[in-house]
Amino acid sequence: MAKKSIIPGKAGSYNWTFASIGGVTRVTINSGADIAHLAELDQKLWTVLSCPVKGLEFDETTLQLMDTDSDGKIRVNEVVAASQWLCRSLKNHDRILDGADSIALADINEADDNGAALLASAKRILARKGVDADSVSLADVVEAKAAFDEKVKSKDDATAVVFDERPYGDNTDDAIAAVNALKDKVADYFMRCKLIAFDENCADAVDVSVEKIQAISEMNLATCSDKIADYPLARPNKDMKLRLTGVNPAWQATFDKVKSMALDVDYPGTDAVDEAQWNAVCSKLDAYVASLADDKSAKVENFDKETAEEDADIKLVDKFLHLYRDFYKLLKNYVTFADFYTRDKAKLAVFQCGQLYIDQRCLDLCIKVSDMGKQAESATFSGLYLLYCHCVSKTKAAEMDIVAALTDGDIDDLRVGKNAVFYDRSGQDWDATVTKIVDNPISVRQAFWAPYKKLWKFITDKINKNAAEKEAKQMDNLTAKADTATNNLAAKPAEGAPAEAPVEKKTPFDIAKFAGIFAAIGLALGALAAALAGLGAFLTAKWYNVILLLAVIVIVVSGPSMFIAWTKLRRRNLGPVLNANGWAINAQVRVNTAFGATLTSLAKYPMVKMPDPYADKKMAWWKKWLITLVVLGGIFCALYFTNTLKYVGLPFKKEQPEAVEQPAEAATEATPAEAPAEEPAPVAETTVE
Repeated sequence: MAKKSIIPGKAGSYNWTFASIGGVTRVTINSGADIAHLAELDQKLWTVLSCPVKGLEFDETTLQLMDTDSDGKIRVNEVVAASQWLCRSLKNHDRILDGADSIALADINEADDNGAALLASAKRILARKGVDADSVSLADVVEAKAAFDEKVKSKDDATAVVFDERPYGDNTDDAIAAVNALKDKVADYFMRCKLIAFDENCADAVDVSVEKIQAISEMNLATCSDKIADYPLARPNKDMKLRLTGVNPAWQATFDKVKSMALDVDYPGTDAVDEAQWNAVCSKLDAYVASLADDKSAKVENFDKETAEEDADIKLVDKFLHLYRDFYKLLKNYVTFADFYTRDKAKLAVFQCGQLYIDQRCLDLCIKVSDMGKQAESATFSGLYLLYCHCVSKTKAAEMDIVAALTDGDIDDLRVGKNAVFYDRSGQDWDATVTKIVDNPISVRQAFWAPYKKLWKFITDKINKNAAEKEAKQMDNLTAKADTATNNLAAKPAEGAPAEAPVEKKTPFDIAKFAGIFAAIGLALGALAAALAGLGAFLTAKWYNVILLLAVIVIVVSGPSMFIAWTKLRRRNLGPVLNANGWAINAQVRVNTAFGATLTSLAKYPMVKMPDPYADKKMAWWKKWLITLVVLGGIFCALYFTNTLKYVGLPFKKEQPEAVEQPAEAATEATPAEAPAEEPAPVAETTVE
């Protein structure tokens, strides 16, 4: 864990404790009292102002319960509201720090309205479960919810009404169906009887006519049941009674059910019933149906009320236990970033999604990427060396993008397209491929060697390029010569014809050009000899000059790179990466060199004493020293001729002392006699043919 400097301080009316975590001063949350006074903490002192609900290594149910406005973000006011609700419901606020998934009933504060409601709900859940326990847990809630869901699914069975006294016993339901089918037809029959009683002359008019039957007599009457069903139920009469025999054939089966299930029960031995008797049967069944509906409605109402109370109990206790278990963990990733800086594998930050294994190292700081566009805009300001990878899991049939921070080691073999393996927090492996690299310094040590590696890469690339160009040029020449020879062979003159002799062009010898080249080479060799002589004189003047020279070369070559790396490493900040993922970071999340070294672990091999039969032959020591001296000499010459070493007393051009004006007489005496001018030697003329 990062070293802490505990400093008592005051923010508002409560005395807070502050600590240096990750190089930034932050408030600490170490007690239930701190949580109870969270509303008094100045919002400017919070590390985070909001975080997303999704995409974190945190129970999403807990975050959704806290997201009271359902905007997909957990804000400061929602964290404060959750802390106040928890603290009011508990007698001992320190219990929140336990992070347990169960609560003793004795710890619930029944003196508060929230606590009293919570305690009552917890007791009802345990009572429905049929246990007499002194604590309630999330497992109890899960079991209660499963039972509740099954209960809701079986609502129809639970609200079914069962009567011990049915009007017609087991045949009641069938009797209701048959009577309802005949009601309209029976009412029509008795109305026809009333008309005949009113005027007997209309008997033929209200009865079925012979003509109607004659109209269908030539048809298959078995197929005319619909037409026959339209005829009266029975032949009407002035006695206004419905005889139990002689019923319309289309209605015979239904009428027989009514007769056997109801009429024979209520009027045994009768051969006819009047309208009053029929209405009595209908009223009996209607009363039964009405009472059945009333009782079912009451039962449904009671069921809904009971299930609503049960659902409220489950939701209340479920919310409390989720917050009771996870709230302190959220605070350590929200108000402070304690989980991130502890480096305890069991307490990783909620944004750390797993480990990336690549190039003989393990990267612990891996974060899911929700929006690559925002990452491209913000992540470059972090100062971190970032590897963006696309991950695919064949087991889960899922894909995702992650960003991993490389905080130790070298970057020689890292490139876009390199494959790796990513392990999520559950241990599931994913195939990872590097899709983008944000290049930033990793360490001062890496920055020290960077210029030499770049120089070596430049030299090797230059040599390879020149070699490739020469090879291509030679191939072009060979191809051209082969093409010329082929053309000449094709254009060979006829046998016996004289061949024209090729004309060779003689290039005139330019002695002035070669004289200039030789002069330049001579000057370069002279300057090099002078530089080497000066170097030898400087190195032999004092014993420590060799050390001084090497130090100067190192400072001049590696110094700027190391200084730039040092300044960037001091500003490394994870905040921009989290901001691009939807966080509102309110304070720096620094990743300095010491802490960064713990986020990336390198491969370590033991000392192998057995000989390797296929090992490359080692270079002789004198060859290594010779190469080293040549390289250092080349660097020295480059620095010397660019006049960079003038600051250590080795200028390329020595400054001439200013001339001191002398008296005229002294100047005359000091002026030597002019030497006689020599005759210029005659230049021999050379004729070049």
